Amino acid sequence: MAISKERKREVVTEYTDWAGRSSALILTEYRGLAMKDNDELRRRVREVGGEFHIVKNTLCKIAFEGAGYTLPEGFFEGSTAISFAFKDAPGLAKVIVDYARSSESLKVKGGYLGRNPMSAEQVKSLAELPPLPVVRSQLMGTILAPAGQLARVLAEPARQVATVFKAYADKNAVPEAA
Repeated sequence: MAISKERKREVVTEYTDWAGRSSALILTEYRGLAMKDNDELRRRVREVGGEFHIVKNTLCKIAFEGAGYTLPEGFFEGSTAISFAFKDAPGLAKVIVDYARSSESLKVKGGYLGRNPMSAEQVKSLAELPPLPVVRSQLMGTILAPAGQLARVLAEPARQVATVFKAYADKNAVPEAA
């Protein structure tokens, strides 16, 4: 069924909007992906703050070129589905790569991190990064470590004085007769 020119313009605008709001895009080839598997994958992608859409290659090329993306060879050939990472790029990559490993119907073509193209291997490397909450906690630990060390250094002289007073008090204490 043919799509009207007006609907094509709307689709190109929608693709451009999604690409502009995404921190990462992962392009996949889906051949023989059953509808229930498609729904399961979409659910998993939504859980990490993303969207999974089957796209028309020609309209997607127009949208991406208009948005300033470079189009590597093979990205928009065959059946194409794109995952848009609106929140957690490594989390989305992990979901897609894990699903592709367990399914013969889904194959990672590549993607974009920001506007920079990534190969399928780079997408797999992105999937190996820790999730965003873990990265945040590691960063906070790194930031707070010097503050903790400074607090210990500042408290040390007072602790030493208290130790001297306690030793002096223990030395002068008279033991009680039993």
